[in-house]
Amino acid sequence: MPDRRLEHIVEWAADRRFEALEVAAWPSLGDRPFTASHLAVERFGQADADRTNELFSNNGLTLSSVAYYDNNLHPDPAQRQAINEHVAACIDAAGLLGCPTVGTFIGRDPSKSVADNLRDAERIFRPLVERAGERGVKLVIENCVMEGWHPDGYPGNLAYSPELWEWMFSLGLYLNYDPSHLVWMGIDPVTALRPYVDRIPHAQAKDIQLFPERRNRYGYPGKAINRTDPWDTGWWRYRVPGLGDVDWREVIDALYEGGFDGVLSVEHEDPIWGGTPDKVDTGLDIAHRTLRPLIVA
Repeated sequence: MPDRRLEHIVEWAADRRFEALEVAAWPSLGDRPFTASHLAVERFGQADADRTNELFSNNGLTLSSVAYYDNNLHPDPAQRQAINEHVAACIDAAGLLGCPTVGTFIGRDPSKSVADNLRDAERIFRPLVERAGERGVKLVIENCVMEGWHPDGYPGNLAYSPELWEWMFSLGLYLNYDPSHLVWMGIDPVTALRPYVDRIPHAQAKDIQLFPERRNRYGYPGKAINRTDPWDTGWWRYRVPGLGDVDWREVIDALYEGGFDGVLSVEHEDPIWGGTPDKVDTGLDIAHRTLRPLIVA
């Protein structure tokens, strides 16, 4: 909902019986997809926090996370620094808001090896984790593969597997768990989830629909020749919860069994229920009807 004001979104969510919002805090990037600027964190003060908290309180909602998902290992040094600094601004804003989490990506420089990227990430994230701790905030990393960031469609965010989660946890980072990304990688989302629930303060609900017969043509990385859209692998697509292959009963049961008491935030990237405001609204309604009976609250 990048074109809607935060006030409108909060009122809409309350009317639809949602209970929390993960709020976008990208800098203004024009029409770049998958971004929105509902919190101007780069110039955010206590008065802004008070107004925002009053808006949420008056509508019976909580602000679950400040969201800024960009490439913290961007290959351009100037862009990398700007992204890192914006994450720091998100942390400061979350501290003023009393918001428990800030969400971002690890990212990747595709010109470097994984080992070199991880060393760079350790240098970048240690001070951000320290900053977050000082402000009572947890820095959460989503396990999205971000294959569209890599020139050949390989993982562009080094947070896509339990092996990498354990490395993240060693830095003091947390996981914003999204089962959809695990499914297309061949990782069982429930088996992967169970050992790490105590490191998941926030989770995202996005579904996925697989087309295995197409994978037989393209292979795991997806289209290699006629891939005009870097995000189009050709053999799977994201859906709203309830219209894909994720077993939400099992996922949510495993979260609760492990002691999860955070927010399950709907991430809407469904191409069928997207493209127009009315379709987006309908997609979110479908997700709410699917998930709400499974939520204990």
